[in-house]
Amino acid sequence: MRSVPRVGPLAASPTTAPVLDVDGLLDDPETRIIVCCGSGGVGKTTTSASLALRAAERGRKVVVLTIDPARRLAQSMGIDQLDNTPRPVQDVSGGSLDAMMLDMKRTFDEVVLAQASPEKAKQILENPFYIALSSSFAGTQEYMAMEKLGQLHREGGYDLIVVDTPPSRSALDFLDAPDRLSSFLDGRFIRLMLAPARGPAKLMTAGFGIITSALTKILGGQVLTDMQAFVAALDTVFGGFRQRAQQTYALLQAHGTAFLVVAAPEPDALREAAYFVERLSGDRMPLAGLIVNRATTEPPGELSAAGALAAVERLRAADDDGPTAGLLRLHADRARLVEREQQLRDRFSAAHPRVPTAVVPALAGDVHDLDGLREVGRLLAGA
Repeated sequence: MRSVPRVGPLAASPTTAPVLDVDGLLDDPETRIIVCCGSGGVGKTTTSASLALRAAERGRKVVVLTIDPARRLAQSMGIDQLDNTPRPVQDVSGGSLDAMMLDMKRTFDEVVLAQASPEKAKQILENPFYIALSSSFAGTQEYMAMEKLGQLHREGGYDLIVVDTPPSRSALDFLDAPDRLSSFLDGRFIRLMLAPARGPAKLMTAGFGIITSALTKILGGQVLTDMQAFVAALDTVFGGFRQRAQQTYALLQAHGTAFLVVAAPEPDALREAAYFVERLSGDRMPLAGLIVNRATTEPPGELSAAGALAAVERLRAADDDGPTAGLLRLHADRARLVEREQQLRDRFSAAHPRVPTAVVPALAGDVHDLDGLREVGRLLAGA
């Protein structure tokens, strides 16, 4: 981590700000997983793709996994459609780059097929309750993100995995996946569903019969039967789920994993970034740094906002409020925006002084191809 003097409106400050060494992170062979997290609309998907592309073109074998349902990643990489299978990105020199998008149901199906016998797997996959659970149950996406990440790491086909997480605070929900799964499996309702399959006949007491009768009235007889069949069939498979989720959680905490928090130079986005930093620190996750995207660049010249406005007043006093005055106002607006953004970043740095930061200037247009991703990667690295 290197440090550089502050620039801009706080240039007189004697302190230094830690700077995120992006290329050092990408080039380090011990960096095996990079997780990009942050609120929505801050350029997280573009950042993930740019980091993956830059790492690949610096000689690494990379896969980028997006959990964001947006299709921007596929479009910018020239791939017609992303799915649960890694697809090679063409025109990448140096190393190699694959891209994929999480399909939570297909990932769930793959785990069932791998863990259960053919007969039991067929029983599970055709169960109506399983179909609903694997497609839309709360928390399934986060758990399957853990599963897919662990799967990619175990297979060992890549020396760097870049993960693009969902927007907002839900991006860290996958950190809670093992505990949520354990709570679900160990809950009273699941134990009740398993009682007929696990326990001796004496468990089928009058009390159990009353509960079953009540559930039948609420859920319907077929739904209850489907649930009992599903839970009984999946009981042994869930043990493997939970164990691998806990292993992946430990992998995220291990040396070789790096979390990058992505934000925009706006109050709400930097507040969210502060939440991510604090949550990651609390969970002892290895935080590599903060990336501030789309920062306003300083206007050319050395004229300050106050100086530009003073010049406007002089022109107005001379009864000259023409194009020159308009350009000076634009200059002043941009200079003040740069100052506000700098103040926001300094406020964040004051609260989190050890978090290295990379500031990426705003581009003139949207990123829609590999050249655009290369430019973002170059700016991320401070080139």
